[in-house]
Amino acid sequence: MSTAKSILLIEDDPMIGQSLVRALNDAGMVVDWQRDGIQGQTAIESGDYALVLLDLGLPLKSGFEVLESIRASGNRTPLFIITARDEIDDRVEGLDLGADDYLIKPFGFKELMARIRGVLRRNGSHMINSIGNGEITLDLATHEAVYREKKQSLSVREMALLQGLIENAGMILSRSQIEKRLYGWNEEVESNVVEVLIHALRKKFDSEIIRNVRGLGWMVLKHPS
Repeated sequence: MSTAKSILLIEDDPMIGQSLVRALNDAGMVVDWQRDGIQGQTAIESGDYALVLLDLGLPLKSGFEVLESIRASGNRTPLFIITARDEIDDRVEGLDLGADDYLIKPFGFKELMARIRGVLRRNGSHMINSIGNGEITLDLATHEAVYREKKQSLSVREMALLQGLIENAGMILSRSQIEKRLYGWNEEVESNVVEVLIHALRKKFDSEIIRNVRGLGWMVLKHPS
């Protein structure tokens, strides 16, 4: 029986990476983002992913080298190459090394999602559609959260904030770390948006759902499942 898994994105461009993570999260998918070839290969080898999105022009180790290494080790995780390189030889090399598909930047997100769904169907994999910390459950598809048996719908930014805290349960996130989850590249950050969103979430659920650590930031507790 297949288990729920997440997507691994290996992309060094901050604008593209942040846009893809945000779009995939909004589509109800959990994404692990690595920014160089060495960290990306380590993540593939140590993780259990439904799909890998791999850029070719990576620092420290190229996408071709990562792909060749993992396929040589017998790892058959479905893998898409996403790159600005549009030469036929690059495409042929990537597919010959074992890539399942190849998308040229810039590409449409709808096309990417259609291809992801196709690969997942062929491989019998399923995506994660909910995450939690043992006390809070967040449904990534419906944008609903359940806390102490109380269910509420969340706005896009409430969702992004709570998801970031849950993915780092037990850790303190600073204001700047949270703001990066809420805004796209070069968007102007509203001065008190974090406090406003946390107040809204506490009002919907309970004041204890998010803990304030004075002078450092905010966190949700990590509870045993």
